[in-house]
Amino acid sequence: METTKGRFAPSPSGRMHLGNMFCALLSWLSAKSRGGKWLLRIEDLDPGRSRYEYARLIEDDLHWLGLDWDEGGIDADGGSYCQSRRGDIYERELGRLMQTGLVYPCRCTRADIMATQAPHLSDGHIVYSGKCRPAGIEDAGREGHTSYIYDWKGGERAAAARIFVSGGDICFDDGHYGPQCIDPSRLCGDFVLRRADNAWAYQFAVVVDDALMGVDEVVRGRDLLASAAQQIYLYRLLGYREPAFAHLPLLCNEKGERLCKRDRSLDMGELRKTHSAEEITGLLGCLAGLTEKAEACSPASLVSLFDWKKVPLGDIRISPGTLPEL
Repeated sequence: METTKGRFAPSPSGRMHLGNMFCALLSWLSAKSRGGKWLLRIEDLDPGRSRYEYARLIEDDLHWLGLDWDEGGIDADGGSYCQSRRGDIYERELGRLMQTGLVYPCRCTRADIMATQAPHLSDGHIVYSGKCRPAGIEDAGREGHTSYIYDWKGGERAAAARIFVSGGDICFDDGHYGPQCIDPSRLCGDFVLRRADNAWAYQFAVVVDDALMGVDEVVRGRDLLASAAQQIYLYRLLGYREPAFAHLPLLCNEKGERLCKRDRSLDMGELRKTHSAEEITGLLGCLAGLTEKAEACSPASLVSLFDWKKVPLGDIRISPGTLPEL
């Protein structure tokens, strides 16, 4: 019997907030409730926004709450669990995709700008127009088709590497929201694997990392649910087994907006001044539907109570003034 391996993969672009910890706790509980392992990876793809000190604070906040990981972290294996140090691996896997004839140079001035950022639903989607798509690329890989030799060096500006997306639904069973069928060609169209400035795109890097690290369960916010279709598309092209996906309701502020790192009043730096780790865990367990009241407890004490059927489907509004009394 294979052991489940879940993961938590935060971006070190600021201090974690209550929503990040909600995701971390439920990811940890889902893996541990089945006797599995839990991996920590640092998704520091964007050098302009990622900070080493924030990565250290991520580890400190997880340790403080009692969420210890079995694999990964900043210093593990020479830093190989930090995406910023995995460029050679991404280059190799991009080369494999290029051999399919489906990856082509794109010199468009938009659409790849935010490619290194996880594409949250609230930010909207850009559907690529196909401006740089070579004619006949849909025949790549078919018998008798001659692979294209693309001009990556020509042009007035550097080229991004974009992958052709064929039409049709990609279906999967989400562990929390049930059966899903999403057509990536309608969701986003051809998407970027590497930006023109050589920064690796989130969608590509996360697939390579989860596959090579043996992650077989991905638990994350529902704002990333649609991204699963793009990622499954890449898993299949690369010949890797796709993981099970389970998406969570979002913790939102009083306006119904997804919590972000700008919501300082609910970041871990502020919350740790006024609450103990056990109190925060009890609050998160209650918000997840695992307990009726927000009573102080440890993550380990919630393992036997964890059940996806208890977790709400709708987003959860919370603010400093309405935090349940502990």
